[in-house]
Amino acid sequence: MDLQYLVREPQNITPETPVLFLIHGYGSNEQDLFSFIPTLPEDWLVVSFRAPRDANNGGYAWFDIDFMSEENFLNEPQAEAAVKQVLENILKISNHYGLTNNKTHLCGFSQGGMIGYSLALHYPELFSKVALLSTFPEDRLLKNIVRDKKKLEHLRFFISHGTDDAAIPIEWAKKGAELLYDLSAYFSFREYMAGHGVNQKNYIDLMEFFKK
Repeated sequence: MDLQYLVREPQNITPETPVLFLIHGYGSNEQDLFSFIPTLPEDWLVVSFRAPRDANNGGYAWFDIDFMSEENFLNEPQAEAAVKQVLENILKISNHYGLTNNKTHLCGFSQGGMIGYSLALHYPELFSKVALLSTFPEDRLLKNIVRDKKKLEHLRFFISHGTDDAAIPIEWAKKGAELLYDLSAYFSFREYMAGHGVNQKNYIDLMEFFKK
């Protein structure tokens, strides 16, 4: 199924044009992370997906979650289908623009970050820079991940989290740093005086990461 998305095309698109895919969080939409556009590199193609499911608050969701139950925090079949769907759309859009010799970057917030972890660690050969904001690595989406250090060494991860995040505890986020450390992957882990969101300092650091 094709996902709806917003796109910002650079002036010139070649097979080498970098592309960034944005994956929003639960109850949000494709406009949310697309607001990063003004400070992202001008020569990048930027695509912001809309999740396929209606969330309770009028936004959209990648899969159902139950905040009251850590055991059943996510609907596993829906989550696995979402990862597959995002991957298929990434490949389809890259093919549509003829991107054959480029770098592909990911940025996922919250629920979108869980998908980001899964994509990057199952298909590391497809990606370059991966930003994971206010999220955590969900074990049920990380079965059979790539553990070959050689296949992961080109990846660069940026993990950020608010110290006052009431939706996803910072301890959960730290599991991401532990996982990437165990995999000998290159990453930076940043904490900010913030809730479940991206404050100004976090935003500046994120843009620095993308521009490096």
